[in-house]
Amino acid sequence: MILIHNAKIINEGNAFKGSVLIENDKISKIFKNDVPANIFQMATVIDATDKYLIPGIIDGHVHFREPGLCHKGDLFSESKAAVAGGVTSFMDMPNTIPQATTIANLEQKYDLAAEKSLANYSFYLGATNDNCKEIMQLDPTKVCGVKLFMGSSTGNMLVNEAEAITKVFAESPVLIAIHSEDDEMIKANMATYTAQFGDTIPFRYHPIIRSAEACYKSTAIAINYALKHNARLHVLHLSTAKELSLFDANTLLANKQITAETCPQYLWFDDTQYDSKGAYLKCNPAIKSANDKAALIEGLNSNKIDVIATDHAPHLLSEKAGNYAQAASGTPQIQHSLVVMLELAKQGKISVEKVVEKMCHAPATIYHIEKRGYIRKGYYADLVLVSRNTPWKVETDTILSKCGWSPYEETNFNHQVTHTFVNGKLVYKNGEFDESAKGKRLTFTT
Repeated sequence: MILIHNAKIINEGNAFKGSVLIENDKISKIFKNDVPANIFQMATVIDATDKYLIPGIIDGHVHFREPGLCHKGDLFSESKAAVAGGVTSFMDMPNTIPQATTIANLEQKYDLAAEKSLANYSFYLGATNDNCKEIMQLDPTKVCGVKLFMGSSTGNMLVNEAEAITKVFAESPVLIAIHSEDDEMIKANMATYTAQFGDTIPFRYHPIIRSAEACYKSTAIAINYALKHNARLHVLHLSTAKELSLFDANTLLANKQITAETCPQYLWFDDTQYDSKGAYLKCNPAIKSANDKAALIEGLNSNKIDVIATDHAPHLLSEKAGNYAQAASGTPQIQHSLVVMLELAKQGKISVEKVVEKMCHAPATIYHIEKRGYIRKGYYADLVLVSRNTPWKVETDTILSKCGWSPYEETNFNHQVTHTFVNGKLVYKNGEFDESAKGKRLTFTT
């Protein structure tokens, strides 16, 4: 029995001083007033004075690289970075080796996670031009979704046949999450700038090559497919102001057929930083303009954008080396996503309550995750304590992702995760880990 005492609890749009009692793997009581004396006698007490207590973050978009790419990340190393950043559950993408495009390969990933992951987990099945039968056999209570690449990115999993795309939208029994960029537009842009620069394309051309127009065109097509076939569509890593016109701010989240995600990198960085950071900012879709960044923050505040996830995608520094065409796309994000968003809250760009809504509550609602994402009696005790006024700097020796670098290096933040509970176990405390604790497979309601 653990009592988290005297915290500032942020939950379901409210902020209040209170305490939470954990028994076994669940939240057993939430106290808004005084805690009975007998609780103090029975429980291990954690003093949370001056700290936020929030539900564990649910990151619906990560690339933990296992199996097959473990030189740059694996389920143990990246889940360790996750819990240090307050992420208690993740959903991992299928572009591994082998690709998770069959249920058999998918289940192998679940088996690996059961042995290695400190956080709770789920895995997407990857759509291909010819695996509709696998998609149709998915159990929606056990698998978070199907990943559809409508635009090529790392892993060469582009689905580009109209018949195959139609089948995915018509037959999938689970949410369809899409990478949305128009591949032909990108190829044409790349050819234009290769002709101009050869092998020396400046990195600042990345958001021009992988343009806002390419994102908009692909997303509009996907939405039409979803509406035609009454499919559940989730558009990943929104990066442009232009796409916001395609989304609805007024429908209740639980009733939305089409939802959208953005990521911290699109809210923190912009295209003025490519000249200084180069490949360290190269990700797909591209980080775009300051105007896009501001519009995305407004999209979160207006509820056109429903979720903040990370697209955590580690690569070794050696894979980031070389010219524009050679440098791998993707950045490690998961350890710092919460502190980035809380820093934006400190700057007045978004409220702390809205951060918790978009990183904790909304993923649970969108994916129908059972008993997680909220501080509620009877829910799993996935909980995070955050020190509210603890200035610190991201330095290389603090980075836990196996790739060993971060685009946020040398950045100062004012919030710091101090404790992370996963299923009632204190997995992370002030830099120390209980590596014996393992997460659970996420389950979903239908």
